[in-house]
Amino acid sequence: MAVSTETPPTVAPPVGRQRAGSPWTGLGAVALKELADHLSSVRMQLLEGLMFLVALGTVYSAIQNLRTTVAEDPFLFLKLFTVAQEPLPYSFVAFLGFLIPLTAIALGFDAVNGEHNRRTLSRVLAQPIYRDALLFGKFLAALGTIALVVLALWLLVTGLGIFRLGVVPSGEEVARGLLYVAATVAYAGIWLALAQLCSVTFRQPATSALAAIAVWLFFAIFWDIIAGIIASVLRPPLDPLSELAHAQWRLWLSRLSPNTLYAEVVVTLLNPEVRALGPVLITQLERALLGAPLPLGQSLLLSWPQFTGLIAAMVLIFAATYVQFQRQEVRA
Repeated sequence: MAVSTETPPTVAPPVGRQRAGSPWTGLGAVALKELADHLSSVRMQLLEGLMFLVALGTVYSAIQNLRTTVAEDPFLFLKLFTVAQEPLPYSFVAFLGFLIPLTAIALGFDAVNGEHNRRTLSRVLAQPIYRDALLFGKFLAALGTIALVVLALWLLVTGLGIFRLGVVPSGEEVARGLLYVAATVAYAGIWLALAQLCSVTFRQPATSALAAIAVWLFFAIFWDIIAGIIASVLRPPLDPLSELAHAQWRLWLSRLSPNTLYAEVVVTLLNPEVRALGPVLITQLERALLGAPLPLGQSLLLSWPQFTGLIAAMVLIFAATYVQFQRQEVRA
């Protein structure tokens, strides 16, 4: 049988399925337009007003408490963020940890399904803008809005501290404060990515908002209880060794929650006297200078796993949103 030596014709892929140009074409235009919309929206202005009122109230209460220790505390400015006094039951950090997830969810729960319902998504994608640029631009704009608000709140607290206490913050206090701002933005990014995932998954904005808030409440209220139950089942606390194993299992499970990761990063950065996270054995306290503050580098090293965990969770949830959005059918 004769063997043909002709080269088989190559089949070119369909031209319509090839991308022309960078997938990030139009990213800047989308991000700037969404940023302008967020900053001028009534929804964001209400949340900003609430957060500024909370900042003023908590910092004013903290200053009344700290005036008696101005000459004694080397990290006085950090106490402005963590000290609470009656009639307000929580500190600035605690209030902001409660409001930041709500703000992130409010900015992301209708990011995509809102475009669907207004029938503007197909019109936007008909322009030279890929889905990649549209989704990432919306995420960057909302995260930039939250970063601006958190930075403004930090500057407000610092300015009030200088004005009312008459003490200038040290370089280490400023660095710790800026790292706290960065951790707060990463924490907000997790809930923003979750809200965008819900906006891609559910067509109705109300369902999307309720789903995102339900997940936040689950981790904020119920996850520590569930972690304790699971740890008790896996390692019942029957003797000192099993009690230690039980505590380690409970801590490990609780760190699956972004709330726990964020709380550990904040307490490490804003309280230099924290030298360990989790159970500490008596043998580990030998030759330790209890109460002595850690340098900034050591505090950052202590909280680095939790810091990177926050960023990794944000990237993973956004990647799931990206895949879900790419597989969706968009009709005019």
